[in-house]
Amino acid sequence: MSAKFFTAAALIVAAILSCAPAQAQQRFAYNSPAAPQYAPMAQEDAADEAQIDPRLARQTVTYSTSEAPGTVVIDTPNTYLYFVLGNGQAIRYGIGVGREGFTWAGVKQVARKAEWPDWYPPQSMIARQPYLPRFTAGGPGNPLGARAMYLGSSEYRIHGTNNPATIGKQVSSGCIRLTNEDVTDLYNRVQLGAKVVVLPMTQHAHVAQAHPVTTSYAQAPQSNAQRTWASIRPSSIY
Repeated sequence: MSAKFFTAAALIVAAILSCAPAQAQQRFAYNSPAAPQYAPMAQEDAADEAQIDPRLARQTVTYSTSEAPGTVVIDTPNTYLYFVLGNGQAIRYGIGVGREGFTWAGVKQVARKAEWPDWYPPQSMIARQPYLPRFTAGGPGNPLGARAMYLGSSEYRIHGTNNPATIGKQVSSGCIRLTNEDVTDLYNRVQLGAKVVVLPMTQHAHVAQAHPVTTSYAQAPQSNAQRTWASIRPSSIY
């Protein structure tokens, strides 16, 4: 045989070997399902979400009470929280309270304070809503918000929220929520051991006069985690 014949044969064999893997890949390749495609999440306008009824804005008020300065009074039916200043005045905050069947009344003390607290849903809440995460690290996406004040040995807290649209509403499982800006202000005023009086749903506090409060704290900026949590969380879970 001539050298040309052997050369041609070698080229044919090389071509066959080089194509075989590609043919095998096409023949035996696993056609994995395409990655799921998600439509862009509808995001509420942050400015609209942050708008709150003016009556719920933090302000000093004329407030007649026998409670000592530093006491926190929660007016459940009017969705107000009062921090008693003394001399007939208090700072009033708009709050969100427990939904129907989850309101409560009584006297507690602030047993613990935390900044950007972690969230561990109590067992009673998990029993009602087993889909809840068992732990959420502190941060803008955490439903407890920027600050938390724990009431005695109970499961109740006064805390912030990543959903300011719920202020003024009955939405929680018994905890009291404020905007992150307001809860930061309150946190800086309330002392450990402070008395917290929670009025029953049937008792209303009377406000004679209100004045704007000048003290203010910058609200934590909305993060991707916060927006994602707001879009997927079940309503009224905490």
